[in-house]
Amino acid sequence: MAPWQATVLTLFPEMFPGPLGLSLSGRALEDGLWRLPVLQIRDFAKDKHRSVDDTPAGGGAGMVMRADVAASAIDAAIAAFPDAPRIYLSPRGKPLTQERVRSLAAGPGVILFCGRFEGLDQRAIDARQLEEISAGDYVLSGGELAAMILIDACVRLLPGVIGAEESLAEESFENGLLEYPHYTRPRIWEGLEIPDALLSGDHARIARWRREQSERITAGRRPDLLARKVLDDAT
Repeated sequence: MAPWQATVLTLFPEMFPGPLGLSLSGRALEDGLWRLPVLQIRDFAKDKHRSVDDTPAGGGAGMVMRADVAASAIDAAIAAFPDAPRIYLSPRGKPLTQERVRSLAAGPGVILFCGRFEGLDQRAIDARQLEEISAGDYVLSGGELAAMILIDACVRLLPGVIGAEESLAEESFENGLLEYPHYTRPRIWEGLEIPDALLSGDHARIARWRREQSERITAGRRPDLLARKVLDDAT
């Protein structure tokens, strides 16, 4: 079976692997558990200046990535990796969720188009059926950092990347809640103690404490998640 693959289309290939070449993802990349082909979008420009952008139709500030150049780059990625979902990192896309990350990690990989300037000509998005995904409600200078976030989130779920894979089951979002607090030695630090429940040796009590803490933190910080979980549990 071929390793999971993230094909990245970017104007700045030198940004990769960047942080993805370090720690868990970096070791997994070296071990061949996943692959990272990177294509320079500018290589698909037709003119001598290797132009990838032009002024926006209808006027306005900034520049727009050209549909013809982008489509040629995307077509090359599809030809080499036909079964992969095609994703355009965009602030107007659907928010990236752990559920979507799990589904992408379970597949063959992804093709990621990293936009720049004011964005990508809509015709390329429509014609090549790109799924728009956002890394959050903020705007970055380009899609590269968002692509790294998506890749890192997927790679850590691949078999063999994380040693204690059972730890993934209790992370934030995996059960619809945010994760409970963690503690380790020393038992008392700056007058603050580890909660008694965690030192009790009573596994049922520990599980109950962790569940209560997850629910409390989720209610305070992400009530939308708690409301969604209640609705899901009721159906």
